[in-house]
Amino acid sequence: MLNIDLTGKIAFVAGLGDDNGYGWAIAKRLAEAGATVLAGTWPPVYEIFTKSLERGKFNTTLANGGELKFADVYALDAAFDNMEDVPADIRENKRYAEHAGFTISDVAKLVEAKYGKIDILIHALANGPEVKNDLLKTSRNGYLAAFSASSYSLVSLVQNFAPIMNESGAVLSLTYLSADRTIPGYGGGMGAAKAALQQDTRTLAFECGRAYKIRVNSISAGPLGSRAAKAIGFIGKMIAYSELNAPLTQPFVADHVGATAAFLVSPLAGAITGSIVYVDNGMHSMGVGPHGLEDL
Repeated sequence: MLNIDLTGKIAFVAGLGDDNGYGWAIAKRLAEAGATVLAGTWPPVYEIFTKSLERGKFNTTLANGGELKFADVYALDAAFDNMEDVPADIRENKRYAEHAGFTISDVAKLVEAKYGKIDILIHALANGPEVKNDLLKTSRNGYLAAFSASSYSLVSLVQNFAPIMNESGAVLSLTYLSADRTIPGYGGGMGAAKAALQQDTRTLAFECGRAYKIRVNSISAGPLGSRAAKAIGFIGKMIAYSELNAPLTQPFVADHVGATAAFLVSPLAGAITGSIVYVDNGMHSMGVGPHGLEDL
């Protein structure tokens, strides 16, 4: 029997905030495979996240009967590379001030100081403050903010974590069909940010393969009704459209991505890098969906 075995591996999952998104599903699958899992969560929700864990409010049950336990949870704001980048009003905010370091470089140093090297880096980060705006109505600040949080954050994470990753390690990010196709209503520059993320995945795969012997891939995931996705405003319609028109009409769940992620970061995928892997019931392959064509 072919098994995914990540025993002895250390994984850092950046972008966790609750228990119903892709990052959580990935963390659970990594833990099932035997990995030690570290979490990075946004400072404003750090207390809520950690207390919810402590009080058993999250679904931590693993498919193998075990329980998801994070070795450490770090406050991480991936919009900032160094403390010098952080505006004074944010540094002084009580939700930030309680953490000695919350930028990408700070967290990488904290992880290195305690664990030395890690093996897996998961980028489950995305944010577009004007995602509900048409591109024609998106401001420069909103557009650049989408790029900063959703695509450059991967570059910065790799810059800071790759030097502390073991050879044969793996980096994995999450993208969406908007990088390849027009998704009306998914605005604020997010489509372009996802396209940048995908191209950066290919470039980082080359550079990191040569410099560190680690792999870099991305999963293009189908629509999911997570709390974060609800910010889009019409996620329910996107899910319904996909279920009607994708080649596979089965319900799409976060674990479809979690299971694929576990494979992609494992030795079983040792020759896969620079790839965008579509996990969306095949929706990406459709030019026009069948639903409604009979009425034309």
